[in-house]
Amino acid sequence: MAPQATEPQVSEPPVIEHGGGVWSVKVPIPDNPLGFTLVHLLATDAGPVLIDTGWDDPTSWSALTAGLGTCGVAVEDVRGVVVTHHHPDHHGLSAKVREVSGAWIAMHEADASVVRRTRAQPPERWYRYMAAKLTAAGAPAEHVAPLLLARDEGRPRRLPGLDPALPDRGITPGELLDLPGRRLRAIWTPGHTPGHVCLHLEEEHPAGLRGFGRLFSGDHLLPGITPHIGLYEDPDDDTVTDPLGDYLASLERVGALDPAEVLPAHQRAFTGAPARVRELIAHHEERLTGLLTLLAEPLTPWRLAERMAWNRPWAEIPHGSRSIAVSEAEAHVRRLVKLGRAEAVAGSDPVTYVAV
Repeated sequence: MAPQATEPQVSEPPVIEHGGGVWSVKVPIPDNPLGFTLVHLLATDAGPVLIDTGWDDPTSWSALTAGLGTCGVAVEDVRGVVVTHHHPDHHGLSAKVREVSGAWIAMHEADASVVRRTRAQPPERWYRYMAAKLTAAGAPAEHVAPLLLARDEGRPRRLPGLDPALPDRGITPGELLDLPGRRLRAIWTPGHTPGHVCLHLEEEHPAGLRGFGRLFSGDHLLPGITPHIGLYEDPDDDTVTDPLGDYLASLERVGALDPAEVLPAHQRAFTGAPARVRELIAHHEERLTGLLTLLAEPLTPWRLAERMAWNRPWAEIPHGSRSIAVSEAEAHVRRLVKLGRAEAVAGSDPVTYVAV
């Protein structure tokens, strides 16, 4: 969850050929304002490979299979799936693609470990962990209550993203993927998730655009949305992470590539990556400055999130999105603490933070 920049909404066809053996297929995300995931198809000498797969839903599966058919590819033909990150709108259909085609699935180890952890634990442990995290962040009892109820009822239904496919290949940052006939290099870009990767196609742009190759950016770099900065910590590991710091450093690396074109997982393809990177860095610096003003008085992450600017008023934000907003607020506070611009108030419970 993050503020969205205002830009004209352009209706794109369900399948776009980008040239040079690259296509994008719009795969819908049910009941989500993002609308769709752009699944990219890359032709290789060993057969077609997908970059992400879309949400696990019958409508999404139909859109994926129909879109591939428009490209002249059957799902059975797919040789591999490269997953930019573990979120269900990107990794959700990977298992079904592998079941139909026998394709391999590749993912960065940091996100693969999240997948293994979520698969290994029953849903009630996730409910318990989330309830504890939100309580520690100052969430009111009425917000935590549904999670505690779900925990106590031991609901057997697995939530989206809690039963994802186990990858069978790793992605090594800085190295070319094993794709015959193509030069696709993995760029580790943590922040949105710990193992998020962008994929740099180090080949001349088919239209001769200025810049170095094309970048499949996943959710890291989008033309009109600021990606959510998430907290994905191991409940058994007390390491305090700095995902916003990771994200900003990752942006710098991507901007330095200066790709001719960016092919993101949402919205539309675009050019001018370095300029977009500068916009996002400026946005987060402005956000951090605004939080320092709010932290003139001690606030919990929940109270801070209530006062932050989102893409709609706090009263209109649904339960699940409020939890995401609180994690975003906490990620920004952690950055301020690491920069020495804020600190936790000693003895506060739930913890409050104040500017210094």
